[in-house]
Amino acid sequence: MACVLEAPLRMSVLSEVTASSRHYVDRLFDLDPQKVLQGVMLLYLLQQESSSTELRTECAVVLGSLAMGTENNVKSLLDCHIIPALLQGLLSPDLKFIEACLRCLRTIFISPVTPEDLLYTDSSVISHLMGLLSRSQYTQEYICQIFSHCCKGPDHQTILFNYGAVQNIAHLLVSTSNKVRMQALKCFSVLAFENPQVSMTLVNVSVDGELLPQIFVKMLQRDKPIEMQLTSAKCLTSMCRAGAIRTDDPCIVLKTLPCLVRMCSKDRLLEERVEGAETLAYLIETDVELQRMASITDHLIVMLADYFKYPSSVSAIADIKRLDHDLKHAHELRQAAFKLYASLGANDEDIRKKIIETENMMDRIVNGLSESSIKVRLAAVRCLHSLSRSVQQLRTSFQDHAVWKPLMKVLQNAPNEILVVASSTLCNLLLEFSPSKEPILESGAIELLCSLTQSENLALRVNGIWALMNMAFQAEQKIKSDILRGLSTEQLFQLLSDSDVNVLMKTLGLLRNLLSTRPHIDHIMSTHGKQIMQAVTLILEGEHNIEVKEQTLCILANIADGTTAKELIMTNDDILQKIKYYMSHSNAKLQLAAMFCISNLIWNEEEGSQERQDKLRDMGIVDILHKLSQSSDPNLCDKAKTALQQYLA
Repeated sequence: MACVLEAPLRMSVLSEVTASSRHYVDRLFDLDPQKVLQGVMLLYLLQQESSSTELRTECAVVLGSLAMGTENNVKSLLDCHIIPALLQGLLSPDLKFIEACLRCLRTIFISPVTPEDLLYTDSSVISHLMGLLSRSQYTQEYICQIFSHCCKGPDHQTILFNYGAVQNIAHLLVSTSNKVRMQALKCFSVLAFENPQVSMTLVNVSVDGELLPQIFVKMLQRDKPIEMQLTSAKCLTSMCRAGAIRTDDPCIVLKTLPCLVRMCSKDRLLEERVEGAETLAYLIETDVELQRMASITDHLIVMLADYFKYPSSVSAIADIKRLDHDLKHAHELRQAAFKLYASLGANDEDIRKKIIETENMMDRIVNGLSESSIKVRLAAVRCLHSLSRSVQQLRTSFQDHAVWKPLMKVLQNAPNEILVVASSTLCNLLLEFSPSKEPILESGAIELLCSLTQSENLALRVNGIWALMNMAFQAEQKIKSDILRGLSTEQLFQLLSDSDVNVLMKTLGLLRNLLSTRPHIDHIMSTHGKQIMQAVTLILEGEHNIEVKEQTLCILANIADGTTAKELIMTNDDILQKIKYYMSHSNAKLQLAAMFCISNLIWNEEEGSQERQDKLRDMGIVDILHKLSQSSDPNLCDKAKTALQQYLA
């Protein structure tokens, strides 16, 4: 493949190149493509062991400078297999040459066009790089930078960890070089991110008699560079989220959290405010005490409102540069603010109230739901989901701002990651006390939710069926019929045979809500009775946990409460035998659920009760009731006695 390199080098770079390599450098910038191709000789010279070390070092320097040009330059160099050539150079005994190769490798690997996996194609490379860490401060700086840029995800973390990254890099945190300290710190921040294994190891590592968390805390201090403070806070945050450091540890409560709140203040650079807010959101995401603490530190909730005021209005031409910078970061700021608000409001009702009372907050969320940036939309939906856990807000602010409208719009056409959070939010908006429930139904939600239950994405299936379950709770018969029509019997069976227990439980919950109040039970069983009984039989015969079986027996108890529907049980000997079996089960929950079925079937005041009682007596049900009336479990005992009274009445 042709290697075409763009953009001439700065003269300062060229002046470093001696006459011996200038001939090749000049050709790289010739207008004739043939001559440009000859410029690839640089790479050839770099690999020739017969070339002098000085020349090879110069080649590495020039190639590194080229890599600092356009992304096309890097692509061309990659096409010419520069990485294997430079890695080969690392085997040289000459330190200056090694450093030049590492500097060039660093520049190439930090380019967005370079695939990180190129570092991991040969495991001996990582091992060799670990060995080079001791050679000089330059090798330490460049190698740490390569590692931190190329460590993307758990697979890379595991490789670096297994090759001794923690042990080899730890001592660099106390280097005399600020650059080395900073790059080592960045390495640990990417190694520990969402990685319990690394985090648990870091907490016990000591350098010069001091444990790493203590070293990180020192790097958090206000007199340290902001980048160092932020990166240390990220390390401690990852360790805390992994459970390596307790959430109530003073290094989190008194050092990390206040440092991250400080990063959100107006006097910090926009980039720092983004990183500070996102890291803080992650730190407090699952801990209510940290959420409460953050919410009352430095007026954080009000301070975050400022994140929405970019780009600020410009008055002078001189401000255009600032406007450009603000525009670039405006999306990131809104995304970070929404994320942090979502974490702050995850559990505490008072915090949610404060967030919603912040200036124009609901309008900002509604606007965020229709932003062009997917990341901002996702963060806005997360924020809305967090606030939708509040009963009070569902009844007030959510209704005042008709939040359901933009939410339904988001659900029409969005990537799965947004759909998952948006559908979770919809589940909350469909709870029986939510005033949004009615208009959501009228806007075609049933069809939308039924389609979600067919998704290959597990979370979407769960949310679709969960929302339908909430919708069916105490609903009128028409809505229940619409749900059953929308789902279809085939889809209902599909969900009842889903391999995920959450889907199964929510589907059973939906059936239970559909089969409530007698007229509804009778109506639904008259149209879908055969299929529902078939499904109940399948589940009671299958290998399911106690909760699933209990929920299924509760559905049977509801059917038994119908006027005409109960005949579907009484004429099904297989089901009756199953109810009898569960009355004598070793699990009290299942016994109790089976007893509810029996009680509803034998209730005296209902037509045909005598025949039902006689049939069940002939099956031996009364004997089991007598036995259960002696049970040590008070619930079982009471229920059995109540049932026996129906026989005596």
